Parts: sequence; C-alpha cells; structure tokens
Amino acid sequence: MFFEIRGLVVHYEKVEAVRGINILIKEGECVCIIGANGAGKTTILKTIMGLKKPTTGEILFQGRRIDKLTTPKIVTEGVSLVPEGRMVFPDMSVKDNLLMGAYLRKEKESVYRGLEEIFQRFPILKERQKQLGGSLSGGEQQMLTIGRALMNKPKMLLLDEPTLGLAPVIVSQIARIIKDINQTEISIIMVEQNSHIALRISQRGYVLETGNIVMEDKSSVLIDNEYVKEAYLGGK
Repeated sequence: MFFEIRGLVVHYEKVEAVRGINILIKEGECVCIIGANGAGKTTILKTIMGLKKPTTGEILFQGRRIDKLTTPKIVTEGVSLVPEGRMVFPDMSVKDNLLMGAYLRKEKESVYRGLEEIFQRFPILKERQKQLGGSLSGGEQQMLTIGRALMNKPKMLLLDEPTLGLAPVIVSQIARIIKDINQTEISIIMVEQNSHIALRISQRGYVLETGNIVMEDKSSVLIDNEYVKEAYLGGK
C-alpha cells in the first residue's frame, strides 16, 4: 500500500483527539477527510508530518514507517503540507516564498526548473514574483502556499482546509488546481469543512467525528448518503 495509517491514537495532554483510526491511500489517489471543526482532521495531518507524535499506532509511507521520523526527514521522503490559514512568509517576496519550499533540496538546477514549472502552473505568481507574500490576495496566497509545497517535488500532498475563507469564485479555482495536481499522479489527502467541494474533488472520503472514523466510501457514494447530506451538506 502506498500510504497507510494503522490504529492511530493521538493525545493533547490527557485529551484523546484521535481514536484508533485506520486510513488507506493508493498511489495517485485523492482522498478527503470531512468533519466538523474540532473533529481531529488537522491533528491527523500534523501527526503525518511529525508535528505531533502519536500515542499509539503506525504511519507507513511507501511501505516504510514514518511516524518516528522528524518533520524534515518526512519532507525529504516526499510528503508536503499546505497548512491551514495559508501561512505565507509575509515579508519575503513571492519568489523567495516558493524557494523556501525547496529548502531541503540540494540540486540547484532542478530547483530552478521546478520554479519555472510553478510559474507555468500559476502565471499570477510569475507576475507577482517580486511582490511581498503578504501583499497578495487570499486566493493568490493559497496558490503561493500550494506552489511552495510543490517545490519539494512531493509524492504526496497534504491540504489543510485549502478553501477556508475564500470567495466562491476562488474556491472553484482552487478546486480545479487541486484536481489538476492530482492528475499529475501526486497523491492527495485533503481535510475540509466544505464537504461538498471535498467530495467533488476526491475519489474516496472518510467522515471523522470526535476523533473517530464513522464512515468511509467512494466520494460519489458519500455525496448521496442521506446522513452525510443532512450532517455535512446542508441537507442538499
């Protein structure tokens, strides 16, 4: 299996935030995790990236355990995170923000080829490359953080609430960008409160409630499920 979480339990001091979850992802697959605020979605991504340590359980990437690795080592293994709230470096140029995504890569020529690839994918970032990251609009900042993560040449991309706080027209644009990235065979785990968008983009989905996986299926099945409709899709 390309990526697997087995029996993951995570605590914040005495509070159990994630309770024995299991998640499987095939190579090239886009999987979403939907759930209410505080359900434990971000905790899962932080634990994958080594920013939180599991109480028990295993995380395997390409057949190798990564739950005991440091965050920089996990990044070099080919996993990149696009954090919630965009989190650009506001006082650095757009170009330098992007180059920070390749900080752990050593081959300079390949890094600059990667930069040109990002500019081709996001022409607006090429236009704004000398501007400060903090001067961009919300949608442009989200493109910047996605571009920065792609500079690591990841095999798997983690997206934490990529449409949060964006106008509907920008949400649709970001959704198209995520689908395009997935078509390049980069595997994606996306956590979202915008469940309708998440289920439209992904191939499979997990429903997380108070730290537990309560449902999993193809996204096309979940989007028509009556419980999911009522609880997460506004009854639509």
